[in-house]
Amino acid sequence: MSWIERDNALHRDIRTPDFMTAYKMVSALVGPAEAANHHPDLAFGWGYVRIKLTTHDAGGVTAQDRAMALKVDEALKPFGV
Repeated sequence: MSWIERDNALHRDIRTPDFMTAYKMVSALVGPAEAANHHPDLAFGWGYVRIKLTTHDAGGVTAQDRAMALKVDEALKPFGV
């Protein structure tokens, strides 16, 4: 798992070959996030996707964030990351 814990959150940065791939990756995360009712902060553009997970109510990383990180990893497997 390529997650880094810093600033009371889990972070994952992914390089992509182009904008469309970044868009598709972000789109692949919507369903799992909605199903878990746990929504990551997402940023993307040409060549990158940035994901941040934290539980704002708890003020930092919780088991819910770690579980969502695993779901994110699973959703991104088809992209080879």
